[in-house]
Amino acid sequence: MSVTRSNTSARSRTPAAALLAALLLVLLAAAGCAGGNGPGPESRSSSPPGTAADAKVLAVKIDNVAPARPQTGLERADIVYVEQVEAGLSRLLAVYSSDVPPVIGPVRSARETDLELLRQFDRPVLAFSGAQSGLLPAIGRAPLDAVPPSAAPRAYFRGAERPAPHNLYLRPESIPYTASGTEAVETLGLRFGPAPPGGETEDSRTVRFPSARTTFTWSAERERWLVSMDGSPARTSEGRPLGAATVIVQNVTVRPSAFGDRSGNNTPFTETVGSGTAQVLRDGKAYEARWARTSADADTRFTTPGGERIDLAEGPLWIVYAAR
Repeated sequence: MSVTRSNTSARSRTPAAALLAALLLVLLAAAGCAGGNGPGPESRSSSPPGTAADAKVLAVKIDNVAPARPQTGLERADIVYVEQVEAGLSRLLAVYSSDVPPVIGPVRSARETDLELLRQFDRPVLAFSGAQSGLLPAIGRAPLDAVPPSAAPRAYFRGAERPAPHNLYLRPESIPYTASGTEAVETLGLRFGPAPPGGETEDSRTVRFPSARTTFTWSAERERWLVSMDGSPARTSEGRPLGAATVIVQNVTVRPSAFGDRSGNNTPFTETVGSGTAQVLRDGKAYEARWARTSADADTRFTTPGGERIDLAEGPLWIVYAAR
């Protein structure tokens, strides 16, 4: 993976009823994995229906290949994570809290990376199409409320305009989640505020995965980093440009996992516990930064090289995990 820049100056599980847990454990979801041919049977819910209503955030796993674009509801996410998946492709994890759209999608399958990443939030709701059968026990143990179609069948529908598996959508109003009205970034201990001193003027930044790339281009007129996917401008389902107020390129270890897809591709695991370097893009500038997360239950802190906290520009935050 590589990063290209262009510049003008050089977070415990509530116990489930035993019967419910036993029934849901048999729901396998291998067909919903990675580059599979549809969601198929899904994983179990990790808690009894209705206990997710007090969750602070809703996380939705979203498809990000060309047939899945433009995505629906992505522009209203507080945070969008860009992750590497099988065959070097990318997939998105969108986190909602302040504002939840009526429809989100296309929804795809969960990964091991998501479980560690989401430990930063306080028992989030995770909406996803399914998961590999070997991953189901880990999903069941994770401190989150899993809401695949098997747990909330009326919340999902398939759109007629696209082929499966790129046409599964979520109606959030039909799951036990109510938006908190607060920004998801606050759950992570982040805040909006003025930019740090310094920084280097930047026009664009591209993060490359083996088979995908994401580019952010600064628009002073919109005060947003406009997003491009694989060379094409990203747009909302209404045709408007998709943009971020702050972009964090977080340099992490991406390594093979014990999982893979049906085509024989290994599922990469992105390590989000640890520390390393990062670049923060805001207000048309790039700032060198460091990130640190001491444990899976801890928040990720972003600071200047001198140790001062870096605040965010108000608006959507995109975090891209770049392999170091």
